Amino acid sequence: MAMMGERQVDQGALFYEFCLEDRVPGDHLLRSIDRFVDLGEVRTHLAPYYSAMGRPSVDPELLIGMLIVGYCHGIRSERRLCEEVHLNLAYRWFCRLGLEGEVPDHSTFSKNRHGRFRDSDLLRHVFETVLARCVAEGLVGGEGFAVDASLISADANRQKGVEGCEGLPAGKTSRAVEEYLAVLDDAAFGAASEVKPKFISPADPAARWTGAHRGPAFFAYSANYLIDLDHAIIVDVEASTAVRQAEVSAAKTMIERTEERFDLYPERLAGDTGYDGSAEMLAWLVHERGIEPHVPVFDKSQRADGTFSREDFTYDHEGDVYFCPGGKMLASRGTIVNHDQLLYRASKYDCEACSLKPRCCPKEPA
Repeated sequence: MAMMGERQVDQGALFYEFCLEDRVPGDHLLRSIDRFVDLGEVRTHLAPYYSAMGRPSVDPELLIGMLIVGYCHGIRSERRLCEEVHLNLAYRWFCRLGLEGEVPDHSTFSKNRHGRFRDSDLLRHVFETVLARCVAEGLVGGEGFAVDASLISADANRQKGVEGCEGLPAGKTSRAVEEYLAVLDDAAFGAASEVKPKFISPADPAARWTGAHRGPAFFAYSANYLIDLDHAIIVDVEASTAVRQAEVSAAKTMIERTEERFDLYPERLAGDTGYDGSAEMLAWLVHERGIEPHVPVFDKSQRADGTFSREDFTYDHEGDVYFCPGGKMLASRGTIVNHDQLLYRASKYDCEACSLKPRCCPKEPA
């Protein structure tokens, strides 16, 4: 048997032997990432945006390191991120802060994001540096890509939106309004759709009112991703307003930019049913880019009222004509309907006496 011990509460030692390196477990996520992260080019990239004189700024490598910590551990609030880095030994180790290093104030992030980081396009530079490493390590095949978009909820109160037809209140000025006005002609934002949004947020007018989640509508943006299918490596990302037309435009931008910067040209592109609704997008992929689209077609041709559907008509490629279930021929005279559909019609003589007419064109007079 053993006697119950008692914790000794003595005067603290004057000196401690402590190594932060020893306190981070070998299997910690950040230790695995640290081996591959090299932020040495950040200072070089940002050098033109700093003055040669004045008070030293917060090290930009530290800010990017902290953002990586927040991304990997799902810390979205920069205020909370600063608190976590201050307290967590592994976070301090990854950010090279040691035990006594000072954590920057959360406001430093917003100042740099809207200043040097945006002016220098630093975050894209960091992203492409990581992607270049993935390409060099053979993790990107480049033959097949997938495209998709995720809704990102905007920091805008849905209860304070104004009617879209009314526009923004007169005299309303803010950084968000200036940014909104700057992208009115951008294909990924203002020029994406001629349809006026139902509501506009005065606090963040570039955000789009959407009910895509089939729940309560909210203001949101779309984060568009282009992903290599070999190892699910994200090869490009583009923000847009939360409408399908903008997401299609963003997909084109990402495909062109990936080819320009990394010489990656996919043979095929996978996407969900949202991308099949744009005939222009499919034509661009096939005819202009030579990319094979793998997109499930949202087929509305099936009928539930007993009338014939599209599959009941047989197309003759050689003669460019259709044959109806009754064996009669439907030809086209080149008439375009609904902007992009070629009209095929049977002769009035064939249809008038046909016993299948009620199932073929029930709205026509008998």
